[in-house]
Amino acid sequence: MAALLGFVFFGLFSPGPNVILLTSSGARFGFRATLPHLFGVVLGVGITAFATGLGLGWLLLTFPALRAVLAVIAAGWILWMAWGLWQAGPIRQRATARPMRFVEAVLFQWVNPKVWAVAVAATAYVDALGPWQKALALGLAFSGTNLFVCLFWTYAGSLLSTLMQRDSVRIVFMRVMAVGLAVFSALVFL
Repeated sequence: MAALLGFVFFGLFSPGPNVILLTSSGARFGFRATLPHLFGVVLGVGITAFATGLGLGWLLLTFPALRAVLAVIAAGWILWMAWGLWQAGPIRQRATARPMRFVEAVLFQWVNPKVWAVAVAATAYVDALGPWQKALALGLAFSGTNLFVCLFWTYAGSLLSTLMQRDSVRIVFMRVMAVGLAVFSALVFL
């Protein structure tokens, strides 16, 4: 189990769409306002890992057409979020902007290519278990580990907000995050 937790930790802690979005949201809206987004990510990742343990990951590996459809949806959604970050304007426009909602964050995990890749790879650590035990082990490992990962990146983003009091610095930061997301949308097809 320690090997699984270590793999999951490094797989989820490394930069990806969730890390970029939570860090950006923490910086832009603050820690407390980002909590629904954070908990949506934790639940969504746990559900995705659980479903992977039940065999959904096998479907993605077995049917390339299904994987292609998921890749197109994922790339489109990630590009849409990148565009939103790119357009993040001055602080005074903050009243019209909002963090990702809980349900949006849960649903995004179903098209988050990094989560699928890490979840499918993690099944190797629990192959000896039956399907329900495998699903439960993956769901709990991903949810528990991801809670700490998400708290870290959201808090790190909220600490960055003090550096972003000037609109020019804030806009540059958000655009760098947007470019990072756009790169991930292209990597979906590799």
